[in-house]
Amino acid sequence: MTQALLRGTFIHPTAIVEEGVSLGDGTRVWDSVHIRGATSIGRDCIIGEKSYVAYGVTIGDLVKINAFAYVCTAVTIERGVMISAGTVFTNDRFPRATTPDLQQLRTSDPDDETLPTLVREGATIGAQCTIGCGLEIGRFAMIGMGSVVTKSIADFHLAIGSPAHSIGVVCRCGKPIIRFDGDPAAVTIDVQCAPCGRSYAIRAGAVSES
Repeated sequence: MTQALLRGTFIHPTAIVEEGVSLGDGTRVWDSVHIRGATSIGRDCIIGEKSYVAYGVTIGDLVKINAFAYVCTAVTIERGVMISAGTVFTNDRFPRATTPDLQQLRTSDPDDETLPTLVREGATIGAQCTIGCGLEIGRFAMIGMGSVVTKSIADFHLAIGSPAHSIGVVCRCGKPIIRFDGDPAAVTIDVQCAPCGRSYAIRAGAVSES
């Protein structure tokens, strides 16, 4: 019995959880998942079937990763994030399989070209998204399904498309609050979420809770 199981986690018999992985209490790892060593996953998380989590990844508490997700080295996922099915993270803007002379494979170890990605607390990434590297997805931001994220997304912004761009603001509860009509930086307004009543101040496109 592994240390992870002794702490009350569940690991499906077909999952591969390598030595050096830290799993928080109550975390569930489903079938055919592969989690590489030196990765830290918080409490009460779900790692969905057939997902891959590379070495050195940090995942906070209460994170849901659905099936067929690919989370590469240098990704940090904060508390309460939703990663929907089929999401792919990247960490190299200029990837090559081999050295320039085609004589040997490039190492998969991190190097100067490995760029980090940070997904801030409460954010949602929709199904089948591709996430670039060297960027940040803000607190409680929402990325629409099938989007390709190449630039950072601000807190509470709703972003869609390829490349993804902000089209509005969403509440903590996930419901849309406003839709931008043009440049988000031109928007300054106080708004309230009709379904849950939470209030927000938008100043030049930046969103804060009020």
